[in-house]
Amino acid sequence: MRRFGLVGRTLAHSFSADYFADKFRREGIGDCSYALYELPSVDGVRELLAREPELCGFNVTIPYKREIIPLLDRLSFEAQCIGAVNCVKRTADGCLCGYNTDIEGIHASLAQLLGGEMPDEALVLGTGGASQAVQYALAQLGIPYGLVSRDAARGDYTYDNLPCEVVERSLLIINATPVGTYPAADEAPRIPYGYVTPSHRLFDLVYNPPLTQFLDYGRQRGARTLNGELMLRVQAEASWRIWNE
Repeated sequence: MRRFGLVGRTLAHSFSADYFADKFRREGIGDCSYALYELPSVDGVRELLAREPELCGFNVTIPYKREIIPLLDRLSFEAQCIGAVNCVKRTADGCLCGYNTDIEGIHASLAQLLGGEMPDEALVLGTGGASQAVQYALAQLGIPYGLVSRDAARGDYTYDNLPCEVVERSLLIINATPVGTYPAADEAPRIPYGYVTPSHRLFDLVYNPPLTQFLDYGRQRGARTLNGELMLRVQAEASWRIWNE
């Protein structure tokens, strides 16, 4: 039995196990399984690998996308550039290779949301590992962006000093934080939503719930919105390709 899984701190919100169970059933893949591995710290990965010799690969989610890197033997070019990993392949000789498949999911999502219309400016909420992939994608598309962080040293703005005019002119706003994820589905990033317009596009990397408060606030203002479900599916399929190369 070839085993795969998802590593993170809290995973009650995750649909990954269901996604792969459906995939295996639909495609008649009977020799594989996918499980959720909640670890109190990233150091638990070592014990997990020792305990699960059949674990061939795993995805990585909050808050370990950057913390996992020192435990890896090799990084793909994009993972090096982004500085975050969400996919790890365990080779036959035990080597751990890190990749970032979030980038494929982000590009697919932005293509669907924007429909070829490139905004002059974007605003990225959050500065963690998921945000780093978003920033990389925006740079590839040539879209300038500002960063909003809880930590003034890591962003261009904090949530307490984000100017309304920045929200007004940033016609693409991306939530790259876990705020609003189930079970805290009534929460949303603290930005002045009153300055969101029908010309805005809001992308939330969160997919559970499907309509987050962040997206709902945008929808109420007439903005076009997209959640993280497409990103989940695209990055999962990219991970599967890597594990089976």
